[in-house]
Amino acid sequence: MQNNDETFFPNRVTSISDVISIVSDLGNHIPDKSWMLYLLEAFNSQQIPIELNLICSFNDDGKFHAIFGGVNRYEFKVKPLVNHSYLRQIIMEPAKHRVLYHLNDNTTGETDSFVLQIDDNSFDFSIVQHFTGLEWHNRVGSTPYPVRFEAEISHLSYGINDDPSDVLSLIYFPYNQLIKNQKGLARAYPVSHHSYEINDGYITYKIGSGEHDRDYRQV
Repeated sequence: MQNNDETFFPNRVTSISDVISIVSDLGNHIPDKSWMLYLLEAFNSQQIPIELNLICSFNDDGKFHAIFGGVNRYEFKVKPLVNHSYLRQIIMEPAKHRVLYHLNDNTTGETDSFVLQIDDNSFDFSIVQHFTGLEWHNRVGSTPYPVRFEAEISHLSYGINDDPSDVLSLIYFPYNQLIKNQKGLARAYPVSHHSYEINDGYITYKIGSGEHDRDYRQV
């Protein structure tokens, strides 16, 4: 977002959302004991990560996971399939001291949700950052490896609650730009980010094989 030529994240955000569509399976080239993540990730003001990721591992065909504070909390029953698209939502519910992770297969209508109850009253339920993109976890080497799926990311949005008495009363808004992340550890990644478009007001882009000098992942 832009304001007087300075970048800022919107205030009062309680939800983030996107749609990930799996275009094709490029084959499993993930090394032993390694995995890669197609991220939907939020941070609160305490920099605690809250994620609903598609995780592709060396020994499976990919699974969706709810993650909190870097720990996998739930494996969704909805499975990633080629030519299917999936709505991902992370919704903060401060009045109930919990976080809702919701996944919907837009192709079949299958849904699955996970609710994480948070007992610590000191947890800040506001969202101050939203990330999208990829992460590599190579446990047998120091270099990234080819992506598993060609995918399209669309409907990148943030939600603001317009009725404090109803935690699900959310209005979603599109972002107006992506910000390049400069924290990549490798000089180049075997991935391409391309076909950037605005569809129905929402940023859309594709992830595929190729080469990129950084991981373009921050909203």
